[in-house]
This record gives sequence, C-alpha cells and structure tokens, in this order.
Amino acid sequence: MILIALQMLVGDRGKYMAMIIGITFASLIMTQQPAIFWGLMNRTYGFMSNLELADIWVMDPTVEFIEEFKPLRDTELQRVRGVAGVAWAVPLFKGMQTALMPDGSRKSLDLTGLDDATLIGAPRVITAGRLEDLRREDGIIVDQDAAEHRFRQTFADGTSRPLQIGDVMEINDRRALVVGLAKVHPSFTTFPQAFTTYSRALGFMPSTRRVLSYILVKAKPGVPLVDVARALESSTGLAAYTRQRFADMNWDYWATNTGIPINFGISVLLGFLVGAVIAGQSFLNFVRESMRAFGTLKAMGLRNATLTRMVLVQAGVVGGIGYGLGVGLSALFGIAMRGNTALAFYLPWSLLATSAGGVLLIVGFAALFGLRKVLRLDPATVFRS
Repeated sequence: MILIALQMLVGDRGKYMAMIIGITFASLIMTQQPAIFWGLMNRTYGFMSNLELADIWVMDPTVEFIEEFKPLRDTELQRVRGVAGVAWAVPLFKGMQTALMPDGSRKSLDLTGLDDATLIGAPRVITAGRLEDLRREDGIIVDQDAAEHRFRQTFADGTSRPLQIGDVMEINDRRALVVGLAKVHPSFTTFPQAFTTYSRALGFMPSTRRVLSYILVKAKPGVPLVDVARALESSTGLAAYTRQRFADMNWDYWATNTGIPINFGISVLLGFLVGAVIAGQSFLNFVRESMRAFGTLKAMGLRNATLTRMVLVQAGVVGGIGYGLGVGLSALFGIAMRGNTALAFYLPWSLLATSAGGVLLIVGFAALFGLRKVLRLDPATVFRS
C-alpha cells in the first residue's frame, strides 16, 4: 500500500511540485532568517571572542553592554590585583577614534589598547606581520577585512589598493604605523578594529583623568569564578562579571532594546504562514482529487488504519523532501556568505531542529485535514459518480 500511496502522490506532478515548493519555501525562511538573527546577535559579544584568556571582566557598575564602557581610575587595577583568587589582572583600553588615512580620507575605527607586557587580548590569527611588532614605535595591527575593503586606499591618480604593512595613518594627530594585519571576530557595531599597546592607546587619546575601559582578570586554578567575581565586587565596589555572564548581558541588551527580534520573528512567521498555505492547500487539493482512488481502495476492504498510514506517508515524503531542500539552500547560502563579514550567519543544530518542528506542524495539519475527508468518505459515492 505504501508503494501505491507514493504512486498516487507523484502521479499529479503539478500538485506534487507545488507541495514541495511550499514546504521548501517555509523551511528556507524558517532556517535562513533565524540563522542570520543568531549570527547577528552573536556579534553583540564578538569583541569578547578576541579576549578568551580572561575569565572575568571588571567594569563600572553602570555598564550594560560592551560599547557603553565608563572609564575607571588607573588605581583600580592594583586594587583588583590584590583581591584573593586573582591570578593576574591586566588593563584594557577600548574606544572609537578617527584616523587620517594615507590617501587623505578620514575613517572611524574601534581602537583596543592591550597590556604592554603581555599583549593579552591580541587577535589569535595574525595574517601579516608579527604580534611582537606591536611593540615597535607607533605600531598598530589592523583588521584584515577592514584593510581590504573599508580602509582601501584610493589616490589622486585613480589607483587603489588595500591598506598594508608600512602604511602610516594619523590618530588624533599622532602617527600610527601599520605593522600587521589580523583576522578578528566582527563586532555588532561593525566598525573596523585596530589593536595597539595600552600605553600607546593612551597617547592617541586626549588627556583625561580616567581612561581605563575594562580590567581583564584571570582566576587562580581551582577557584570558582563566581566566588572571585563576588570578592572583586565586595573589595572594589566595581562590577565583576564572568565572561559568559557579560556575553549574556550584551545579548540581552540588544535583544531587549532594539526591534531586531521582532523584525526577524515577523519574517519567520510570514514564511511559516505562506508555506503552510501553499503546501496545505495543495495537499488538500491532492486529497480531494484522489478521492476516487481512496474510495476504490476503501470499497476493496482497506481499513481506515491503512488509509491513514498512506496519507501520513504522502505528507511525510512531501515534508521530508521540502525540509531537506530548504535546509540545504540555507546551508549553501551560509557557505556562499562565509567570507563576507558584512553578513552574519550562524546555523546551530538546535535551529535545524526548530525548523524541522515547523515543517512537521505544516505537514501535520495538512495531513489532518486530508485525513478527515478520507476517513469520512463513503465508498458508495465513488460508484454512484
């Protein structure tokens, strides 16, 4: 009977393809749009991915997300280092700067100042130059993607080229020499990133009393991070968050204070509804036009349980093929966009499971309405017609 059910399904190519297209469209939207959403929201703490050695971030208590830092006094660093359970603590500078590029244009960049002695927080992948070159006079390391695109130099003679090692820019009228290029995790604000030493970053800044953005802390082995964070808050009066908690704070801030979740949610809902309408209506039309065949089978003695299995198999085949095509197209889209840092895309297994659940709902409702017609069918009507 299963073979007969499949033959009935593919017998009407038009309706069969319409059902597949409807499920594919729904699966594509329910997978691709959330994947872009997850990729975008992961960037809310993307900057932290460049500083994986730190267990705890210490900051002003009023900070809600990473771009909203409140500068601390330099003396806070020594207070943090004196707290029990702290293995080491290093300063971190972070701030937006305007740079005068070699071709005369002005560009904004997100400048990070790393501890002079350890360079903790430097990008893990240096694509050109060496990390040690950061200690050269006026040295900075620039985001490679930005060097190739947003920092691309266009000169008066019409020629253009990427920003490269040896180029000199000015940050607040101070000389900055590009000594390296690096792969970095894109941030939510998408501003190009540059790295230098902490002391040099302070030299780029106008003179102010407070310049310390964050303090990065490593806990001693075997000491619970939560206990160290509590000790830091109790001893210094500052906020101290584990890396995961601070990442969650960034995610929650952007999810709560922007319309991003709502916008993506509407897109996913529309994709679900459109796919459900197309696939559901096509499946109902298929069942309606197959009534003669179902009636004949019923008159031949097939029980309702067998007919139910036939309809469920037909719905399952349509749902499985459509889901596979939709997820496959989403994955191909992600692969094609892999080198494009302007577009965020993240496809975890949980998202695939959620998309599968949505497709299951569509084909489940379509099968349910189709079954009602089949089970209520009186075989005699087939012969009377």
